[in-house]
Amino acid sequence: MSVRARLRATVPALLSSSQAGPPEITGPPGRRLLVQRSDEEIVARPLDDAFAARAGATVRFPAPWPRRGDTWEVAPDATLAVFAGAHAVRAVEPTGATRWEVRHGCWSGGCEEIHESYASYADRRDHRYPESGSVGFSADGRLVWAHVRGPLPEGELSPDTADEWLVIDAEDGRVLTRADAEAVAAGSAHLPHPTDPAQMGLSIGEGQDGAPLRWGRWDGKELTVDCLDGDLCLLSLSPSGERLMTVSHDQDALAVRDSRGAVVASLDWDAGAAIPRHPEAPADEDESPVCWDWAGGFLDETTLIASTTESDEDYGQYRHWLVDTTASHGFVPVDYPSSVSCEPTALGGGFWSTLSPSRDVVHVWSADGPEG
Repeated sequence: MSVRARLRATVPALLSSSQAGPPEITGPPGRRLLVQRSDEEIVARPLDDAFAARAGATVRFPAPWPRRGDTWEVAPDATLAVFAGAHAVRAVEPTGATRWEVRHGCWSGGCEEIHESYASYADRRDHRYPESGSVGFSADGRLVWAHVRGPLPEGELSPDTADEWLVIDAEDGRVLTRADAEAVAAGSAHLPHPTDPAQMGLSIGEGQDGAPLRWGRWDGKELTVDCLDGDLCLLSLSPSGERLMTVSHDQDALAVRDSRGAVVASLDWDAGAAIPRHPEAPADEDESPVCWDWAGGFLDETTLIASTTESDEDYGQYRHWLVDTTASHGFVPVDYPSSVSCEPTALGGGFWSTLSPSRDVVHVWSADGPEG
């Protein structure tokens, strides 16, 4: 048995794929944005519940530096964009004005400088491929959480601290608190609690060394950081924020957890046991284990979408899977009207998206019922 995927919307990119990264749909139902980053700007367009452009002008945020090596985030109301660069976190308004900037240690290799500006290292070959941190807005848009390489100009937390986690006032750039992230990152991603601005997830990648997962709670005075056990990639939070979807660093285990990191009863799956081998894989080939992608998420409070495209790519059609965490029928394959060429992105409200092969169109899908 499979589940038919119904195409609900086709959303064209805002910028040419030759100029920019792929388009993304961000935000929860009711506050969705289509966003895209080029070297020169971030473009954001509000979307309605049918994923059509809302009335009003598209918002553009001039970029303070090229997109190579940086990450970024647009506020839920599209009034501010925050860029996480190699030397600073900078908040930019649609006019191009800098609202605030927080400088920090350099993400490039063993550089120990605290740079004054991007121009001071723009042409240095040893800064061509920096590692990176990330930023994330709280659910209400009033806080910016930032994962940075320490120290800040104000000094280091301790000589043993490499990466820091900051909570910043989105309005004026005040660093409200900072804590040791207890990591040495190559990259990271923030996942905000959908309803509680005081909570945030931080998924950190340390390359081959591991994938530390942190959960932060800000009480207005102090940032408490929980270090979740295991090397885990945080993919998604349920609409209530009470459940996390994770995939292990080695991609063999998918699980649903609470915010303390504990696996919810019976909601953990080994890829080799849960998913059959690709039907086109040679029967006598033992070197093709199934593995989870670091992709997918919650479609609603109890339904997940996951994928195995990385281990499928040598055998033809990529496979996506739906699972109802309240039932016991296991993973159900998604049947698309045409081949998909990438992993799925969960959008909430029962929807998920894929990119076109040319990466210039976002396709939005929902489940249309069982087949076969």
